[in-house]
Amino acid sequence: MTTVAPVDGVGPLLRNWRERRRVSQLELALRADSSARHISYVETGRSRPSEEMVLRLAEHLDVPMRDRNALLVAAGYAPRYTETPLDAPAMGALRQGIEQLLSGYDPYPALVVDGRYDVVAANRGVTALLDGVAAHLLAPPLNAMRLTLHPDGLAPRIRNLREWRAHLLAQMERDLAPARSQPLRALYEEVAAYPAPAGPEDAAEGAEEGLGAGCPAAYRALALPMRLEHDGRVLTFVSSIATFNTPMDVTVAELAIETLLPADPETAAYLRSR
Repeated sequence: MTTVAPVDGVGPLLRNWRERRRVSQLELALRADSSARHISYVETGRSRPSEEMVLRLAEHLDVPMRDRNALLVAAGYAPRYTETPLDAPAMGALRQGIEQLLSGYDPYPALVVDGRYDVVAANRGVTALLDGVAAHLLAPPLNAMRLTLHPDGLAPRIRNLREWRAHLLAQMERDLAPARSQPLRALYEEVAAYPAPAGPEDAAEGAEEGLGAGCPAAYRALALPMRLEHDGRVLTFVSSIATFNTPMDVTVAELAIETLLPADPETAAYLRSR
């Protein structure tokens, strides 16, 4: 994904981010030690913000690093943050750390995705769950959204697909920022067009298998579980996502480590037995 400057300048982009964050001009001005009038002038193109002001506003609007570069370019400045390929020699220590982290989660599934939800690393716990997934979905680059929601992927085996699908689509919608909307929007429209589950879902399913009985109700108030059929069983997971703290590179900023933690003792015991 590349940084593209819109022809309308930085004002509409900043206004879009402010509205997405549901922050008023006055509130943003107070946060950024500015004035509501100046924020208004910037958004309407009557005033050109300094490079420092662009970065300050981006900070207070929690704008992702790639989109901060886009704001700078739109304002007429050079991008501030580099984008180093993950396979570059300079990323060697990071790759090694990721591999150690994923190995440490075995036998529980863990994977790393980039800003397009492409899988850049995964442990054996993930590959074990991919039995039966169509070959065309396993061809690189693997995409986590396609693997999960495609009818030839995990979707037919997810017992609470309607809930899990809604959760993933909402997550993608939150990531549809202006500067990188084109590739992500294409992916969103693709996976949103996959067949949606028909009929009600039974959150109490699983008791007859002896696995995860009562677990969905126990976790529902805390986190949405994913209930996945596998090898004649129903495994129940809760998902945890971690990112790198204070990244200074776009590639690092967009990496997300997702772990699927067992939501009941039966799922944990089964994974350890493998």
